[in-house]
Amino acid sequence: MKMKKALTVGMGVVIMAGLIAGCGTETDQGSTSKSSATAAAKKDKVKLTYWTYQRHDADYIKSKIEAFNQANKDAIEVEMTMMAENYPQSVDLAFASDQAPDVFVPNGALDNYTKGYFEPLNTYLTDDLKKKFTFNEGVNQFDGNIISLPNVGSTVRLVYNVDMFEKAGLKPPKTFDEMVAAAKKITEIGKKDGIYGWALPYKNPSSALTRSLQQMVELNGIHSSGFDFKTGKYDFSGWKPEVEALRQMKADGSTLPGAEALDMDPMRAQFAEGKIGMYMSYSVEPGVYKDQFPPKIKWDAVQIPTVDGGDPKGAINFNGGTWLSISSKSKHKAEAWKFVQYMYGDDILRGYHENGFGLATNKHVLEGAKVPTIPGIKNFLPTKYDAAWPLPPRGVKPQGKTWAEDFNAYILVGGDLDQIIKGLNQRYNDAYDKGVKDGSIKSVPADPNFDPRSLQGK
Repeated sequence: MKMKKALTVGMGVVIMAGLIAGCGTETDQGSTSKSSATAAAKKDKVKLTYWTYQRHDADYIKSKIEAFNQANKDAIEVEMTMMAENYPQSVDLAFASDQAPDVFVPNGALDNYTKGYFEPLNTYLTDDLKKKFTFNEGVNQFDGNIISLPNVGSTVRLVYNVDMFEKAGLKPPKTFDEMVAAAKKITEIGKKDGIYGWALPYKNPSSALTRSLQQMVELNGIHSSGFDFKTGKYDFSGWKPEVEALRQMKADGSTLPGAEALDMDPMRAQFAEGKIGMYMSYSVEPGVYKDQFPPKIKWDAVQIPTVDGGDPKGAINFNGGTWLSISSKSKHKAEAWKFVQYMYGDDILRGYHENGFGLATNKHVLEGAKVPTIPGIKNFLPTKYDAAWPLPPRGVKPQGKTWAEDFNAYILVGGDLDQIIKGLNQRYNDAYDKGVKDGSIKSVPADPNFDPRSLQGK
């Protein structure tokens, strides 16, 4: 019990969406009977736990859970727990200690599937739901097991402080060199007021670089996993210009001091206060600034720069395909499915899209939906440069540091980038080859004719 309290309270914000039982007195027989009946009814309720790490939509989801708790006829009560930090580790700990949630938002579907966290949804789906939703192997389906229904996708853009750019006489950068120069100039102008040109939440390498470096390389024609579809091998050498640009902003003193100790929300708070010139992130940002951190500045978003400012050589993966999943360890799977099915109702998904919490990927949701109009959303809407890439090899785990850890360390403190890349290539290819040989990884054949430009618009 002590550990469960730490998971739901100590590691994040907990939102209780339950009904409040009436209070009775024991001054007469009638009151005593009423109190006993209330206690019995409360005891008979099925209580479901729902875990999420997505803070930007918390108020909206809370209101829908409250409506479900009040309206459902099956005596189901859902408790929502939102964790600000350490979500993957908390999920692992909960499953290991038999305290897993009934329903959760996966953060790393493949990893969660490999660990056996999902209840397959195949047998729960009606014919109508099968027609409405799309299931893609390696995204929301693994080995034919459906682990989640899709809801929204995410685009990634360069978010910038319009006021500071105008003060500095700058336009949004189109090349990496322009981005580095803009960060430097904004810092020169604003440093006396604690304003710096660039920031990312470098405390968590994965959080920082999956919302920036990965998209930078994809737009320039290189897959975000490091896998080269032309050669069928891992090759991080093409990441060098992108990594060097991020390193240069740190070396120039243009990066917000203390960024290496920042999580995402504290960094957003700094941006909303006008202390950051620009950063990169997902299309949830407009919703975040609308509901969590009302900005004191004018801000906007634009396409991520390319190496030379020319047309992108690739596309940014339009991430989507998962939202809610049922735990394999839930003792109330039938009730959990009733809640999940409710949350995937057309009106709820449509409202999610219209409020800017995410960009709907389901055609039946988009039909009749209004275009989100919240400030900042316009330039996050998908273009032909937001498109799905083919799937790289699944389950490649190198010995030692990951690409995110190695590149994050270089960005912050420097080093020999060529040697870092050489080491990454060796470790990732060794892990890939070993997995293919022992049968744990399915190989992806080389395609010498693969052209990342062909992905655009699809």
